Amino acid sequence: MEKIQSQSRTLGVKRVLCYVVLVLLAIISLFPFYIMIINCTRSHMQIQLGFSALPGTSLIRNFLNLSINKKTDSEFWQNVLVKYGVQLSSTTGNYAENYPILRGMVNSLFIAIMTAAFTTYFSAMTSYGIYMYNFKLKKFSFKFIMAVMMVPTQVSTLGFIRLLTKLHLMDSYVSLIVPSIAAPVVFFYMYQSMEATLPYSIVEAARVDGCNEFRTFNQIVVPMMKPAFAVQAIFSFVSSWNNYFVPQLVLTKKTLWTVPIVIANARNADYMNNDQGINYMLMTLAIIPLMIIYFCLSKYIIAGATAGGVKE
Repeated sequence: MEKIQSQSRTLGVKRVLCYVVLVLLAIISLFPFYIMIINCTRSHMQIQLGFSALPGTSLIRNFLNLSINKKTDSEFWQNVLVKYGVQLSSTTGNYAENYPILRGMVNSLFIAIMTAAFTTYFSAMTSYGIYMYNFKLKKFSFKFIMAVMMVPTQVSTLGFIRLLTKLHLMDSYVSLIVPSIAAPVVFFYMYQSMEATLPYSIVEAARVDGCNEFRTFNQIVVPMMKPAFAVQAIFSFVSSWNNYFVPQLVLTKKTLWTVPIVIANARNADYMNNDQGINYMLMTLAIIPLMIIYFCLSKYIIAGATAGGVKE
């Protein structure tokens, strides 16, 4: 009896230590986001004075400096803001014109949504074809796709840019969306998910009933693979949203900039045109869509990660 009680106490201590470590890791991970949110409510001068755990009073000012264009927006709104004590920045130029974050968010949303949809669907279709069909080059096809996954993006960048130039696809979203369809990582995950959750017998039964392959994939395979589709769509969306390297090379027009390009240009501004409070507001706005997606769709991530874990 004493041995059982001793083991129970030891287990309780270990459990408490695990919880303490997890809480500390959570605090360490979330602390930079806390600082970013606090600083987006402070002015440039307040940030220069040093760290503060309490929010400031410049939240509205920082946001409006990003959303109101002094050259094109009506003076009525600017006068209303001044009347209620909200002063637009006079030392940083026109942030709304130089760093169009709201326009960048719209651009990034469009690119990320299209990329997530096309990447997930066509990668799943490729996985289905290699998984379900037996042909001579089946193993070679799988290994070739895996080999492509090992090639860094930077290696093929020069040839990619030259190709886009010849095809007159620079400053075009097509050059960002279409190449992303070839996603070996998404293909590999979908292939593994099919091996775990998609029995051959179901597809064979559909074929016996006269269902063609395209209809089988869309009406049987896709619903069964919904958790895996959701997970890969989320990851593809986040990857596209955070992508800076390729869009920076392809998009030169300011009206086509994505969120990472806007933030990078704002952070690289010269001293006279740099407002840290507005820059932190830029970064805060950039992560809001990602936070919404995570909190709304986190259950699909868990379902997709555990799919196939229990065999019947």
